[in-house]
Parts: sequence; structure tokens; C-alpha cells
Amino acid sequence: MNLAGRTCIITGASGGLGRHLAARFWQEGSSLLLAGRSEEALKIVTESLPSAPSPGQKWVMCCGDLSNPDAVFSLVAKAKEQFSELTILVNNAAVQGPIGPIWENDLEHWEETLRLNLLVPARLSAILFPWMAAKSYGKIINISGGGATGPRARFSAYSAAKAGLIRLTETLAQEAVPFGVDVNAIAPGVLPTKMLGEILAAGSNRAGKAEYENVRKQANSGEPAFTNVANLAVFLASADSDGITGRLISAVWDNWQDLAKRKMELQQSDVYTLRRIVARDRGLDWDDK
Repeated sequence: MNLAGRTCIITGASGGLGRHLAARFWQEGSSLLLAGRSEEALKIVTESLPSAPSPGQKWVMCCGDLSNPDAVFSLVAKAKEQFSELTILVNNAAVQGPIGPIWENDLEHWEETLRLNLLVPARLSAILFPWMAAKSYGKIINISGGGATGPRARFSAYSAAKAGLIRLTETLAQEAVPFGVDVNAIAPGVLPTKMLGEILAAGSNRAGKAEYENVRKQANSGEPAFTNVANLAVFLASADSDGITGRLISAVWDNWQDLAKRKMELQQSDVYTLRRIVARDRGLDWDDK
């Protein structure tokens, strides 16, 4: 078991991806603090977990809306009450936010989307980082999403938040190097979750024809899509990925299974990072002086 003896907080644990992450981390031996808004939904997740496969392994639930700072502090207090140390933080909680051109969006809803998708992971990382650093070891995994690496019309709040989350990942990763904490992000690809359903419900007029058709085709992708993300998350949470940090890794497109033997090459490159493209990168001499 790759995560035996490790402790993990998973936010958004009652959603589609959260449930799969919880099941996979539990299977690999990690103790869990599962955070979500609905106690009933979290109970369904915990009731689906089999008997603990690893000695001393346990799960804990924490209910609350993490966009409220008090809920964040309650989560941290419960984690410290239940666990002597924290190894892994998975920032998975997210909302789709308003769909449509920004001038048609409810701007209060827009700000709420930014808060949960970006500011909550930042707050949790900032508060929990010293706990990991005290043990000179830790793993922070941020779940990215569509629009993080390129413009995604009609999803401005979600895109802006996820792009910010990637830059937060890269920046925190550099700050965390002296403390033995790795910080990475996962691009999960299209998953058949509640958020996908919201796009279908919005229709092609609000979501855009191309977006709507792509989502419609992926609506029945099912278990394999979740499994890919969960497997990558386990890798990034395990000792196998020690030293891999500051990267956005795609569960769908990247050959992450070979990264353990490519750590040195990866550390010396800007592979799997966000960077500005200049004219010279495209063979143009506009900037030559």
C-alpha cells in the first residue's frame, strides 16, 4: 500500500471525484479527513469504505461550507484533534460558477466561485503548511480544471480561479522546497460530475456550442475517467513522487507513470508548467534587438 501510515485531508469529498479519491486513498492505506457540505452525502461515502486495510487507519468527517473562514478553522481544529501529523492535502472542492458571457453573469456569484475555487485552497494551504513543514515532509495536491491553461469563453469565473490555482501551485512549490513539501496540480480532464450536468442544463446558447457538444460526448465517460485521476493523485501523494513539485500534470494526456524515473530531467526543465509564449518561441524575430 503506497499511502500506509499517511494522513490526508480531501475537500469536496462527497462529490463525484471526491468519492473516488477517498476510496482510492483508503484502499492505499491512508487515514482520511473527508470534508464536504452535506453530512448525509459524506456518510454515504464513509459507509462505502471497506474495513481498514492498514493498522491504525481511520476516517473522520467534517461538514461545512469552506468558503466561510470559520469552517476552515473548524476543519483544521478537527484534523489536529484526530491526527498527530498531516501528510497530504487534496484541494478538490470546487463549483462551476456562472455560465455565459461575463457581462451577463451575477458578479456576486462570480466572486463566490473565485473564493471557493482559489481562495479556499490558498487559505487551507497557508494554514496547514506549517504543520507539514514541522515534519519536513508533505504533499499538497490541487485539482485544476478546464480554462486553467487557455481561454474558456463563457466560464470566466471558473477559468480565472483555476488559472490562479496553477500559479499558486507553482509559487508555493518554490517556497516549500526547503521544507520538504511537494506541491502539484492535476488536470483531470472532463469528468461525469454534477458540474458537467450543469453545463448540459445550461444548454448550447449559454455554454457555447463547442463546449456543450464536447461535454455531451463525454457525459457517459464513467469510472475510467475517475480512476485515471485517482491513480495520479495516489502517485503524487506517495513517496514515489518525492521531489516532483510545481507541476500541472494531466491525468489524461501525460505519461505520468514514468515520472518517478525522470525526476532529474523534470527538475531541470519547465515541463508541465505555465509560461508566456514570446515571438521567438514561434520562430518570429519581433523581439530581436
